[in-house]
Amino acid sequence: MSNKIPYKSAEFKETAFNCPFCNAFADQVWRAVNYYSSGSIKSLANTDICICMHCNRYSIWQEEVMVYPDFSGIEPPNEDLSEDIKKDYEEASSIIQKSPRGAAALLRLAIQKLCKELGENGENINTDIGNLVKKGLPVKVQQSLDSLRVIGNEAVHPGQLDLKDDVKTAVALFKLVNFIVEKMITEPKEIDVIYNKIPDLKKKQIEERDGK
Repeated sequence: MSNKIPYKSAEFKETAFNCPFCNAFADQVWRAVNYYSSGSIKSLANTDICICMHCNRYSIWQEEVMVYPDFSGIEPPNEDLSEDIKKDYEEASSIIQKSPRGAAALLRLAIQKLCKELGENGENINTDIGNLVKKGLPVKVQQSLDSLRVIGNEAVHPGQLDLKDDVKTAVALFKLVNFIVEKMITEPKEIDVIYNKIPDLKKKQIEERDGK
């Protein structure tokens, strides 16, 4: 339904992904840094530079982790997110490399807020997500959140740090926040736009057919 362009996060040695600077999906060229001399620093081991072929800016990776810029190439928040949740999302994006546990904690809190905005009580994520599944959210989202310790027997309380969280966990949570919004807010809005273009006479016929 949506014409949303797929987003690919920056990953070590990948030859194409969305640039953390210009956000465009572009080819990436990697160069190993073999030697560097400046004062007491004589070498940079396990360091690579990745150059974006769209904007020509470069990121620096050490031991397979991006250290510059100090944010990961995270998909921008869905435009249909409320401003409050967008702030949580963007703050999480700004700290993911320095504190993936902190980013994941913010995103769990964002999911709790999102459930409340979607009409749930926001007190029990397990119950809230189950209700959203009944309203059309794919059950795979529920299973994914279970695997990320968001709901289920080993659920981490929203806003709490989990020692097991890493960058991959946080990236998955970013994607799930946007996916929930896409399915529960964006797509229904797009369908409403299409439906509202139907002439009133046709709408009346549809409603009569459906017994409304």
